[in-house]
Amino acid sequence: MQLLQICRLPHRCSVGLTSGDCFSVMRSLPRSTQLVFGFQSGRAVPRLREPRHLYGVAGHASQVLSRWPKECEVIGEKIRHIGERVRECGGLLSELLTWVILVAIDSVREIPNIFSGSCVGGQRIYPRDALESLSSPDDTTLIFESRFESGNLGEFDYELTLRTDLYTEKHMQWFYFRVRNTRAGVSYRFTITNLLKVSSLYTQGQLPLLYSEKKAQALRIGWHRTGQDVVYYHNGQYHLDQPCFSLSWTLCFPYDQDTCYLAHCYPYTYADLRAYLSVIEGNSGLAAFCRVRSLCRSLAGNPVPILTVSTGAGAASLRPVVVLTARVHPGETSSSWVMKGVLDHLLGSSADAALLRSAFLFKLVPMLNPDGVIVGNHRCSLSGRDLNRTYRSRLRELFPTVWAVRAMIRRERTVLLYCDFHGHNQQQNAFTFGCEDPRSAGRHPHERVFPLMLSKNCQDMFSFQSCKFEVQRSKEGTGRVTLWRMGVLNSLTLETSLCGSSIGNHRQKGTHFNTRDLEMLGVCFCRTLLDYCDPDRTKVCVSPSHDLCTERISDFLLGPMSWGTKTLRSKKERNKSHLAKVREKIPQPKEKKVNELLGSYAKTRSAFPPLSRRGSVVHLLVCLC
Repeated sequence: MQLLQICRLPHRCSVGLTSGDCFSVMRSLPRSTQLVFGFQSGRAVPRLREPRHLYGVAGHASQVLSRWPKECEVIGEKIRHIGERVRECGGLLSELLTWVILVAIDSVREIPNIFSGSCVGGQRIYPRDALESLSSPDDTTLIFESRFESGNLGEFDYELTLRTDLYTEKHMQWFYFRVRNTRAGVSYRFTITNLLKVSSLYTQGQLPLLYSEKKAQALRIGWHRTGQDVVYYHNGQYHLDQPCFSLSWTLCFPYDQDTCYLAHCYPYTYADLRAYLSVIEGNSGLAAFCRVRSLCRSLAGNPVPILTVSTGAGAASLRPVVVLTARVHPGETSSSWVMKGVLDHLLGSSADAALLRSAFLFKLVPMLNPDGVIVGNHRCSLSGRDLNRTYRSRLRELFPTVWAVRAMIRRERTVLLYCDFHGHNQQQNAFTFGCEDPRSAGRHPHERVFPLMLSKNCQDMFSFQSCKFEVQRSKEGTGRVTLWRMGVLNSLTLETSLCGSSIGNHRQKGTHFNTRDLEMLGVCFCRTLLDYCDPDRTKVCVSPSHDLCTERISDFLLGPMSWGTKTLRSKKERNKSHLAKVREKIPQPKEKKVNELLGSYAKTRSAFPPLSRRGSVVHLLVCLC
């Protein structure tokens, strides 16, 4: 009866309306997006639309459990992994072998071409104990499984094939599967036969990840790098006229009768995110400056969480906004660990965290593509499209998460920085892709300042020489370019290698990134935000060797050249003779350009509220000199 009074409907609605009566009543009601009519047994029953912003990640099971495409089979087991106990250096494999292996790709079970619907938990299956299919207790056949959240494996023998992204015919890169009935001391060879990337970090020493349940119980050791004789090669087969490549490696499992998992990178599932956010919601001490809400629902109906972090509800709306997003590509799991580092730091008790919360309004979307993460896709959503190419699309129903992020940014008054976190499969270190207009008259490179400062705060992981700032036509639909054209000056993509670092000190150089390294990159990102808006002039000017200083900052920010072998602009400028010609054509002296840079940079920083911070982390020009 209360619902009927709110809807202002006659009392006869309590027994339902016919469809004709329903439409006549609807025309007499004020226009509202909150009233929804459902039909039961041919009669219309009114109800209020679900209050999207009144809940976070905790609530009724129908609100928080993962929703799968209805044709997906899902095992009735919960997969849980422990974290890392100690820092694992994980050196890169120094020797690569060349093997020629004949492979046979089995056909994968038919899946419809388009997404048609979803259900909570997918098609639950409770198979008989896999050991029943073994001929005897001494049978050493491995038992494979990947029908769990974020799992990806197609039909298998010991030559494995990856399933394509659902409702597509491509994007085979991410793998994550389970192996049972292992034997210790036996050398196993695995070969994934249908990868499509021409180059891979596995040719530069990357190793797969292994998780052993018995090792975790006995030694408290979680995911760790493993494998020998790793090789990546063209296998002579083709998929959709594209050459296929094989990844092959050998390994010895540590225990008999163990259950092990193998993965491309450290998994971070939608269930992991929900558990993490539930802890945040359950901490009453964080409620004063952190809200967890639902930005929208995905195509399958999964809530997309958004966190708003800032102190002082009234003053927060006047502060510069920092928008951070991650996991638009499901297989790039390193981005979730970087986002976790950002969240841990922002919600911490340090003085820097309190200063960040009082200076900025943070909008964080830790998982833009939950559907793709759940089903184990590498790149696409259930629409069969790469969401990071759809930011210019107006199809709200097909790409709801992208549409919601774009609409949210349009509502904000001042967006200081937008950054989308990604993982990179073909390049080492961390680096950024930015945007700048090459036709700009002054070419004051404000867009390069934040990445340069980040490289000084994170010298063991972040490579400024690997950053690029060109806007390619093929990237017009990305979030980075779309929001830059909407007026966000600092619109970046932070790429983190799924392998490791090739720079820095001897401890970090030549090693794999672990989850702690990735989280520390998120911490360094937060610290760089403080440095970027710190009015301390020692970070941007005054060095005793002024001539050397102006020369190097010109090389870093103003000129088309950069230190090292990597270029900041285009492949054409790798030709040294061309670079010399370009620099000869610059009409202004370097010193004059540096003065203009410093003046405009200081003017840009003065637009934001000054920060009082003890100490100085980055002395930009002193570091350069």
